[in-house]
Amino acid sequence: MDKFGKSQSTVRVEDVRFLTGAGRYVDDIAPEGALHAFVLRSPVAHGTITELDVSEAKQAVGVHLVLTYDDLEAAGMNTGMVATTVENRDKTKGAAPKRPILATGKLRYVGEPIAVIFADKYEQARDAAELIVLDYDELPAKMDLTPGGETLHAEAPDNRAFDWGMGDEAATQAAFDAAAKTVSLEIGDNRIIVNSMEPRGCYAEMEGDRIHVAINAQGVWAHKDQLADALQVDAEQIRVTNPDVGGGFGMKAMGYPEPFVLAHATRTLNRPVRWMSDRGEAMMSDNGGRDLVSVAELAFDADHKITAYRVRTRCNLGAYNSQFGQPIQTQLFSRVLMGVYDVQTTWLQVEGYFTNTTQVDAYRGAGRPEAIYVLERVMDRAARELGVDPWDLRRRNFIKPGQFPYKTATGETYDVGDFNKVLDRAVLEADDAGFAVRKAADAERGLLRGRGTCYYIESILGDPSEGAKVTFNEDGTVSIYVGTQSNGQGHETVYAKFLSDQTGIPHDLITVIQGDSDLIKKGGGTGGSRSVTTQNNATLATVDVIMSSFKDFLAGEMGVDAADISFDDERFRAEGSNLTPTMLEVAALARGVERDDLLTHEARASLPARSFPNGAHVAEVVIDPDTGVTTVDSYTVVDDFGNLINPMLAEGQVHGGVAQGIGQAITEHVVYDEDGQLLSASFMDYAMPRAYDVPWISFTSEPVPSTANIMGMKGCGEAGTVGALAAVSNAVQDALWERGVRQADMPFTPMKVWEMLQDAPIAAE
Repeated sequence: MDKFGKSQSTVRVEDVRFLTGAGRYVDDIAPEGALHAFVLRSPVAHGTITELDVSEAKQAVGVHLVLTYDDLEAAGMNTGMVATTVENRDKTKGAAPKRPILATGKLRYVGEPIAVIFADKYEQARDAAELIVLDYDELPAKMDLTPGGETLHAEAPDNRAFDWGMGDEAATQAAFDAAAKTVSLEIGDNRIIVNSMEPRGCYAEMEGDRIHVAINAQGVWAHKDQLADALQVDAEQIRVTNPDVGGGFGMKAMGYPEPFVLAHATRTLNRPVRWMSDRGEAMMSDNGGRDLVSVAELAFDADHKITAYRVRTRCNLGAYNSQFGQPIQTQLFSRVLMGVYDVQTTWLQVEGYFTNTTQVDAYRGAGRPEAIYVLERVMDRAARELGVDPWDLRRRNFIKPGQFPYKTATGETYDVGDFNKVLDRAVLEADDAGFAVRKAADAERGLLRGRGTCYYIESILGDPSEGAKVTFNEDGTVSIYVGTQSNGQGHETVYAKFLSDQTGIPHDLITVIQGDSDLIKKGGGTGGSRSVTTQNNATLATVDVIMSSFKDFLAGEMGVDAADISFDDERFRAEGSNLTPTMLEVAALARGVERDDLLTHEARASLPARSFPNGAHVAEVVIDPDTGVTTVDSYTVVDDFGNLINPMLAEGQVHGGVAQGIGQAITEHVVYDEDGQLLSASFMDYAMPRAYDVPWISFTSEPVPSTANIMGMKGCGEAGTVGALAAVSNAVQDALWERGVRQADMPFTPMKVWEMLQDAPIAAE
């Protein structure tokens, strides 16, 4: 481990900047004199536009420009947004209706952008929007996940966007027919609103004849390409930057309408323009997450070994295909379909539906938390129906250490794993021995205590390749240019520390530069827990280039062969030479003899395979049956992240992910009425988890180093959420089981839990 990182919990260097108000967020750094944008959004979920008249708004005080779909079309723009489709079971493509940048013809969800007003002041733009004449014939809203209802798109007349399948349906059915026991459970996975601390925003300006768009996103290159395509210009005419970003969680990874409109506005007016979402606007227009329902079935032999697994899912896409909407609950869900269990006979069928709601796309984990949630809920139910300890049932079906590398039924190749070791540590850390005493003590007080387990595995996604560039600056500092984008994870700390470990350059002399398409040729952005593994792999490749170049240069300075020069983590050395320069000293020597070619080095590298972080989560909850209030009393995590570069940052990622999982499980509840109006459109009605909702989270590492990268690392950014949903839900089900509750779905709000208790028999069946 020493060669690739010292596994030290280095304090985050960027936090001082953030905590003292020196962060450079997009709304703080918009150009002086930029015009403010206000977006007129649809007030109804479904309707046909009969009139859209913006003439009076154009004449309003302070207004410089009003843009509608027709204006974008007239300007020659490509007005359809990017979306990925999947293949149906009959080999046709999933429905691909056009998603216009601004609404045209029809309105399909509350919050859909219709027109954008640009004025000197935000208040002027907002007031001018009141002058726009918008008339429409309202249509019934499609809100359920079944075929039929009022058609949203001609391309999907029954509102079903796709019918996708993977596996061997016939073999799976045969295994169920022959099973000694089968277990089935319907499992709902509620929609969430991401609610990043910083809402979405952007500004655009002209830089000569080029367009610069600053977006608080999760990378710059996808946005650059999409903007060039939308504006119908060469990509070199576009520069995209990401300043400091206050949270993304997948929601900020993809394209949204506003940056396209602002880019066109700035080239039309030759003036900078800016837009920042407010919280209510964000709740209406940000892509949502999750929102699916699955029926999961397990087949067992007489020895409680799983012989087959079948899942049928219906998922909500919202009004349009978002950028990754169709692949998430299909291809990405399938990556970890069978989790950590040794089963080769599976069938996954997914139907996606268009509804009159905001689009659904990636949210921390994107498909993998959903898959593990379904699997671990039905595993828990199976343990109850089979009369087996839930930990023992998992152990009986784990992939064994000697089976690795292990190819799953859905085509993933897990490189390493020791799931029993991790689970045994979790049982110990969670104080299994004391659970019965805690449960009895709560029962005496009239409270219900339950314990739930989830053993998760995650497949790291995204481009396996990444680039890094290192420059030695004249003032003795070093810059490393990276292709990922921090949204709060601590990249500035971990990348600088990693480069320092490989080169001996003091950590405080290294600056991480990110988020500028002009400075970095190519990058994969941040998402899928890919950042640290891919970026540090690229850093290693760049360090190799530096070492080779510096040794060739020093050969002449030292009077030895380059092959005889070694580097001892701090200095270059060679037998027969008294010269022992550091990296920075070699750079200074090179600068002194005008070898500027030795001052910048870059390389790209690709990981040979994905890594598969995994771990065990154990939650204990306490429920007050009189009020339905559910409290997560304790939470234990034992993770296998392979070799840890910075344990403290890894633990922080786990804490944040678990908090988001607890939020979805206990408090967060998106509610639409039958007309498609969002009823939970503010923090008065949408309950984010508070400090008192989240207990202290115990984190322990039981590493099994990955063989998929030279550093032995496994990504950790999404793992906390992947494990938390089922751990908390299984704990709630455990607490409610003795009262006869047999169907418990998130979110476990007080009213919902209280009603479950009222509707169930007092004693277990």
